[in-house]
Amino acid sequence: MRETSGSVSISTKLEWIAKMAKSIPGAPLSTLAHHIDIAWLHEARRRTRKDAAVGVDGQTAAEYEANLEANLRSLLDRAKSGEHYRAPPVRRVHTPKGNAGKTRPIGIPTFEDKVLQRAVAMVLEAVYEQDFLDCSYGFRPGRSPHQTLQAVWKQAMDMGWNRSSFCAGF
Repeated sequence: MRETSGSVSISTKLEWIAKMAKSIPGAPLSTLAHHIDIAWLHEARRRTRKDAAVGVDGQTAAEYEANLEANLRSLLDRAKSGEHYRAPPVRRVHTPKGNAGKTRPIGIPTFEDKVLQRAVAMVLEAVYEQDFLDCSYGFRPGRSPHQTLQAVWKQAMDMGWNRSSFCAGF
C-alpha cells in the first residue's frame, strides 16, 4: 500500500508507542486509546481491504467512503464515548470445507467495524511486537511461512548439516 502524508505521522506515533513498550517491559500501558484519532482512523481505513465481503448492514467500502469524514468522526466519537459504540453482529457465512460436504462458519463484520478493529490492532501490534523474539514468525506483520522455512534452513546449514543428512530423516 502506498504511503500518504497522514500515514507518515501515524508511523511516527507507532514508533513512539513501540519505543515506550520496549523501554518499560512488563509495565501495563493502560492509556493507549488516546492515540486513536481521526488521522489514525484514516490510516486504518486505508489499510482495510476495500473488496472484502459486506457485513450485516450491506454497506460496501465505497458507500462508506462516500461520506467518509462524517462516518469516521461518528465512529471516533462513539468509540471514545465507551457507551455509544456497540460492535454490530457479524454476518455468518458457511464455506465448503474439503470434499466431505462439511462447511466452515466465517463471521464477516461491517466495514466500519473492520476499520475500528484495524485501528485497535495497529496500537496493540506496536505494543506486543516488542515482546516477541526475532526468531518468532507466526502471525506477525512482515513475516511469512516462507521466511520461517528460510530461517530453519539457514540454521540447519549453520549447524553443519548438509542436504543429504538433513533430508535423510524424512
